[in-house]
Amino acid sequence: MTSFDTSPQLNVWRMLLALAVVFVMLATTGWTALRHQRESTALQASLSAWEHGSVAGHRLPDPDASPARLTRFFASLTVQERDGLARRYPLAVGNMNGAPAALRYKANRVALAQAAHTERARMHDMRLSRAGQQVAGKRMHRFESMLRDGRQILAFDPDGSGRAAEVFGDLDKAQRISVIVPGVDTDLMTFQRTYRKYSAPAGMAGSLYAAERSASPSTRTAVIAWADYTAPAGLGIDSATAMRARDGAVRLNALLRALPGRSPVSLFCHSYGSVLCGVAAHSMPGRVSDIAVAGSPGMRVTKAAHLGTSARVWAMRDATDWIQDVPYLEFGGLGHGADPVSAAFGARVLSARDAQGHAGYFEPGTDSLRNFAEIGVGAYDSVSCADEDGACRVGLSGAATPGRA
Repeated sequence: MTSFDTSPQLNVWRMLLALAVVFVMLATTGWTALRHQRESTALQASLSAWEHGSVAGHRLPDPDASPARLTRFFASLTVQERDGLARRYPLAVGNMNGAPAALRYKANRVALAQAAHTERARMHDMRLSRAGQQVAGKRMHRFESMLRDGRQILAFDPDGSGRAAEVFGDLDKAQRISVIVPGVDTDLMTFQRTYRKYSAPAGMAGSLYAAERSASPSTRTAVIAWADYTAPAGLGIDSATAMRARDGAVRLNALLRALPGRSPVSLFCHSYGSVLCGVAAHSMPGRVSDIAVAGSPGMRVTKAAHLGTSARVWAMRDATDWIQDVPYLEFGGLGHGADPVSAAFGARVLSARDAQGHAGYFEPGTDSLRNFAEIGVGAYDSVSCADEDGACRVGLSGAATPGRA
């Protein structure tokens, strides 16, 4: 790995390259990419109905109340009352931080069934073009897939390109929780894939969950595929700025504050997801023990110490990952800052051997996945460093792992 070169000449060339890239982006995408997407109408309608609803003769609490307040509210209800709210306000309950995880799964099954029914009707709507009907069919099949037995959908928003989150394992009983934060082009239609399965959020999470169970069979773990933010679409102006990351950081921290129990949480942030994690870091709850980034274009700071978090910061990049060719700088809000695998940044740099490119970090059999799994179960002394002297493990030997000798 090459150390971070801070010579004035190199920085000038990087700045010029960054400006050239920006001009190309503006020419091909236009400034309209800076506009926020419209509010999610179905979700907003469900939330509005909730705000005017009641249970047992009492008004329902503000859906934006603190997770602790909402947790106490749901705990005060009977099983029948909770289930009734999930049926009447499925999108509101299914996306409500503070609602019990099992109730959110149940509510989102209702919401997914309703969304699938809507898309099935649109498939035969003659007012739509043939292409529009085909899109409706693809969305219907995606929703039906997410309805399959055993799937635990923690968040679901069908409007626009859509958002989702899925849990692998028992979130309530987990001794360690891992959250995967993906990058660009993440939406409902790319949430899972058959081809290149482990490049999609659901495939990443399933792969990490299996690797964690293999790394420490007696440790109860849960992994969340978190695609519950509006990610940039492609390599346009959105991906070169922090706008989507700032919006996503608010949503990520809301999730983290609402997670059940007190178990340590590890974040695994891929590509633009690492920008989001960098922006969110200073406001994360103290239970976040690790932030690991892979294929990162930068974390919006010059040093790991500037993230404002007590979490351990890890970074990795495969030798064949094209992200290494982006300009690691920030200028006028464009670009994402220093290279997280550079010596100057100060992260613990991990091996990513065999990852094979930008989308291969969660492929089974790779050093990258094994390292993620060891971090996920808290076995820090077992990680493989990018260098041969084991610098990434300094000060971590003998770290305890629940249920592991």
